[in-house]
Amino acid sequence: MELFILCVKIFFVRILDVSLGTVRMIITVKGNKLVASLIGFFEILVWFLIVKEALNTTETSIFIALSYSLGYATGTYIGGILSDKFVSGTLSVQVILSNNNHKIVDKIREEGFAVSVVNVKGKEDHDKYMLFMEIDKKKINQLKYLIKSLDSKAFVVVNETKMVENGFFK
Repeated sequence: MELFILCVKIFFVRILDVSLGTVRMIITVKGNKLVASLIGFFEILVWFLIVKEALNTTETSIFIALSYSLGYATGTYIGGILSDKFVSGTLSVQVILSNNNHKIVDKIREEGFAVSVVNVKGKEDHDKYMLFMEIDKKKINQLKYLIKSLDSKAFVVVNETKMVENGFFK
């Protein structure tokens, strides 16, 4: 029974510390060093305490290592979900349409997305539009679906944006 309780404890505490670590890394990349440092403090405190307990037990079982590893894997997954839900951000989206159809641009704008359009030449000198957009990352699936429905051959590139100043984005 003591082994079971230890394994459950290790599993859940690893979920906590790895989830904190995932969120800390994302917040660091976003540039919020102070909050990331505070999260890092608690992440390592929790990690240290559970590692100490796992290594100082008289129990010898593969289940301790499995609990530790499973907690890590589950914490990585949950940390990703948490970061998607709570860490805001913007995405830079570039789209090269398969042709220069202005109706597609109008439809994207009707859906509330700000679009800058540049004329470009494709393979064999075909005229195309390149679209530039800054959007809230929570809107990416909506935009991807919209673009796919309007131009199934569109070339789409999405990058995370560190800073946005001025302009309009959805």
